Amino acid sequence: MIVPGLALVSLVVWVGLVLVHDGFWLARETDFEAVPSPDAWPTVTAVVPARDEVDVIARAIGSLAAQEYPGDFRIVLVDDGSTDGTADAARAVGGDRLTVIAGTTPPAGWTGKLWAMRNGVEHAGATPAYVWFTDADIEHAPDTLRTLVARSIHDGLAMNTLMAELRCESLAEKGLIPAFVFFFQMLYPFARVNRPRSKMAAAAGGCMLVQRTALEAAGGVAVIADAIIDDVSLGKALKKQGPIRLQLTRRSVSIRPYGGWREIGAMISRSAYAQLRYSPVILLGTLAGMMLVYVDPLLFALLARGPAQWAGLASWALMALSFQPMLRFYRRSAVWGPLLPFIGLFYAGATFMSAWHHWQGRGGMWKGRAQAHVGSR
Repeated sequence: MIVPGLALVSLVVWVGLVLVHDGFWLARETDFEAVPSPDAWPTVTAVVPARDEVDVIARAIGSLAAQEYPGDFRIVLVDDGSTDGTADAARAVGGDRLTVIAGTTPPAGWTGKLWAMRNGVEHAGATPAYVWFTDADIEHAPDTLRTLVARSIHDGLAMNTLMAELRCESLAEKGLIPAFVFFFQMLYPFARVNRPRSKMAAAAGGCMLVQRTALEAAGGVAVIADAIIDDVSLGKALKKQGPIRLQLTRRSVSIRPYGGWREIGAMISRSAYAQLRYSPVILLGTLAGMMLVYVDPLLFALLARGPAQWAGLASWALMALSFQPMLRFYRRSAVWGPLLPFIGLFYAGATFMSAWHHWQGRGGMWKGRAQAHVGSR
């Protein structure tokens, strides 16, 4: 009776996810809807932390310099110890809007990216009404900032953040990247994040427009100094100051290749254990849960008989169907839907490797810095 019981539990979980989990899987929280323009356009400063980004920085900074924004707009690139000519590549396309400053060595208790962001905010000073945090590998459409500001003013937002459309070209990217966003929405249903009365908060680090006074009231970047998952942490801090909005977009796109299976696995591993608060107990529970939700339905569907098999088939079908809106958003084949159990198993393995790297002192590895120990020891 245990095996049929597990099959039923998996089915109940998927019915609950599809029906009562804020429609996370529908991918309908987007920035496609226009809002009226404000009477006056506030001053904005973009802060871009960059460390050895010569391959992508010209496109990213060039897209910022080309913003069709009616108000005063400045760009601050914080060169975080680059040795590959990142700063020169940025200056070549940044124009008069761009200022490049040299980042300083992060002190104890800070991750490199967040220290660079703090350097950029300090350089911007009290002039901008909004600070636009954006990554060095994100390319924005010319109307991105105008759209962000209009929505922020219209809705009175402390933070307006967009989940950039991630690169999805190689076979590994096609198989794993839409699922990355799908799983993120499962953890942080955008509709719930966007409800002012809900305590749930999240953000997407590639594109975050923040009201400067709200950032100061929250304690500045220092309040999340040691965070590995810095965007979600900043979203939580800003939601205490006012409403936030998180949406999918096609206006902002990631231009850095994620590579193959190994490289994407390393990307997942960089922050997965931090998401679990570095807890072995939560890790074991998460891995068991992922097996129950993603792998067990497939096993029951293929190997069981009777009610257990039907429950497994129903769970597998719900899983595949719930993945379809995200696959359509990423213009990927519906065939990837039934493969979600295998994708979930890959993510479970990457989650375990995240903990393994942390135990070896290599957690949160990025650009030569092992940063996970900052927030966990």
